[in-house]
Amino acid sequence: MHLKSVRILEEKFPTTDWYPFNLPVFHKTKSVPFSKPVTFFIGENGSGKSTFLKAIATACGIHIWENTERTRFQHNRYENDFHRAIAVEWMRAAVPGSFFSSQLFQNFAEILDGWAHADPGMLEYFGGKSLLKQSHGQSLLSFFTTRTKVEGLYLLDEPETALSPKNQLRLLQIIVREAFYGRAQFIIASHSPILLACPDASIFSFDDSPVRPLEYEETEHFQVYMDFFKNRGKYLDRINPKKA
Repeated sequence: MHLKSVRILEEKFPTTDWYPFNLPVFHKTKSVPFSKPVTFFIGENGSGKSTFLKAIATACGIHIWENTERTRFQHNRYENDFHRAIAVEWMRAAVPGSFFSSQLFQNFAEILDGWAHADPGMLEYFGGKSLLKQSHGQSLLSFFTTRTKVEGLYLLDEPETALSPKNQLRLLQIIVREAFYGRAQFIIASHSPILLACPDASIFSFDDSPVRPLEYEETEHFQVYMDFFKNRGKYLDRINPKKA
């Protein structure tokens, strides 16, 4: 365990009209504790879980490999400011960390490829070959397998994207190994019922205000998938145009 808790400082909100400062969950949640090596954030898109994860990364001094050279039709000046309104509490002292998002992983892979021209040995830390020359799923697993062996705090934003169910199980194995038998702490925003099944993990729902802890079987992810597998015909009848 490295990170103990994150407090939300509502008095530092610069606005209440713009995202993410207009979300009720951030007005009603005072703090989020981390008592286990693996913690999941769940919730619908736009619930604030990924924004909160990025804010934690920034507040912890973890670099986010983001390509900022892009044009936006509309710009929300407050979109990336949530880290200014939180306070992180460490168990002992701050540790190194890494932020992962499938959306941003391509940027990191391209930067790493550029570095490898000057120092090819760097690729040994990522499976021995360019991440750009592996499939997206293979490159993700190469990254997780090697990077998470280093002691630190790992923030993962929907890492299941582009991973098959079998590879999600492989990622879950990596997380369990490094969290419970190594020196890594994971905070993960996810929609994957496979990853959420991580034994002895904490799960927090951002669909509730304030943020609420849930058991695995209480999550919508588990309930919807379980009901679908048990009653597949019922769901398919609903979407069958011939029966509409």
